[in-house]
Amino acid sequence: MQYVDLISSIHRFIDDNLDICDRFLGVESKKIQKNVIISPGWGPERVPGIGSAELIASGALYGSLKVWNINNGDTEITYIQTGCGAAILMDALLSLGVSDCKNIIFISSVGAADANIGIGDIVIPEYSITGDGASRYIASDTLNKDVFGEKMYPDTSLLAQLKLETEKICKETNTKWHIGKTFCTDTIFAEFAHIDTIINKGCNTLDMETAVAFRAAKLMNKALVAILSVTDNTIVKKSLISKTTKNEDDYRLFVRREVFHKIINNLIKSTRCT
Repeated sequence: MQYVDLISSIHRFIDDNLDICDRFLGVESKKIQKNVIISPGWGPERVPGIGSAELIASGALYGSLKVWNINNGDTEITYIQTGCGAAILMDALLSLGVSDCKNIIFISSVGAADANIGIGDIVIPEYSITGDGASRYIASDTLNKDVFGEKMYPDTSLLAQLKLETEKICKETNTKWHIGKTFCTDTIFAEFAHIDTIINKGCNTLDMETAVAFRAAKLMNKALVAILSVTDNTIVKKSLISKTTKNEDDYRLFVRREVFHKIINNLIKSTRCT
């Protein structure tokens, strides 16, 4: 499947003059900035320091969708909160294909499946294994291709720069970071029955959107990378439905509020993002 196939199929059933970005996000495509931050569940208040945020759209196609314009003094950034889950994240991302957006930074939470990864640590995925259903809709021209288990990758050049910036900032802030081999799941409740299988696939983290994010970005020919915050660790019995300690929670909040924006701002200022 090509991105043009998705666009032509929409216009086949809807007005040819439709601004897809405006209808899906509530923002005209020409107003989308070159650099975009997208998150399933985090609003910009979760990562203070990226700049001043102005809400410019809310609840366009999905009630959970919100869009901000971020001004950090050096540049303007489009910030999108989609709502959780692969399907809605995919719809929001695909609408960016008609814009002049160039670089996309995905930020969110991630669960660990490795005892060496701590609550609050940063994870940079080098790939994500497709375990979601939404990916099937953009994997081929038919729905007959089963892509379950396929590895999807972030943009190579942007990932290399992200690693450099993350290593630098984490060293300065005494923050731990890890390379993620992520499994993308559709379920929290049922994933526990498959943890051993997921680990045996070589995965050390789990999330719900990165596989489809990498796939959609590749389809649109946009550069996308992910920066993730560890909220839970099933292996040490600190899953999302368990309890973490105050020290762990404090560290996680510190990293999210004081470290994430430094990495993001440095990445956007880098040669690759200008």
